[in-house]
Amino acid sequence: MKNVIITGTSRGIGLELAGIFAGAGYRVLALSRNPRPVSAWGHPNITAFAFDLSSETDLHKLESYVAGSWDGQVDILVNNAGKLVNKPFAKISRDEFEAVYRVNVFGVASVIRTVLPFMPADGHVVNISSMGGVQGSVKFPGLAAYSSAKGAVISLTELLAEEYKETGPSFNVLALGAVQTEMLEEAFPGYKAPLSAAEMAAYIFDFALKGNAYYNGKLLQVSSSTP
Repeated sequence: MKNVIITGTSRGIGLELAGIFAGAGYRVLALSRNPRPVSAWGHPNITAFAFDLSSETDLHKLESYVAGSWDGQVDILVNNAGKLVNKPFAKISRDEFEAVYRVNVFGVASVIRTVLPFMPADGHVVNISSMGGVQGSVKFPGLAAYSSAKGAVISLTELLAEEYKETGPSFNVLALGAVQTEMLEEAFPGYKAPLSAAEMAAYIFDFALKGNAYYNGKLLQVSSSTP
């Protein structure tokens, strides 16, 4: 039974992904500020606790859990948690801009740094980015903090794959297009996406299990629409 950590599991893609992994027989540690939605399932393969990516205390809690309850092994890490602020650049405050980066960049880096000592050579880190963070893609006003942070996640993934290419684990990043989630509604009110959260979660599940046999340090654009 492999061990899987997923961040951002309170809703949307992360919540669906936790259910898919657990249903397939994997042990899942579901991390989010609000663990109630996933805990309510009472699934025997899921452990969930409140988790703030920017909290050193919570990062130590994560480290202790993996070392104690999982015998020190994490096979798959999916960094799905994200924060979005939709405001014109001139109106977004420094605190709001930094809050987006604390979750989408610094939080991702901190979770990876915490989990890396427990990952085997054939482990797989999957970072979830956005088409808005892909250089040359269509950009939208109001998303300066979010999209630039997602661009940083792409570069971070490429750099870590290079740094750990001799020892593993593998690092890849998925730049998602429009998926019908609450976050999409925040970014594009009223827009109807072609894919549901469950459909995208099914794709990420398959990629997390098999993608590192084919890719390392790669950006895959998973999008059928604009946005």
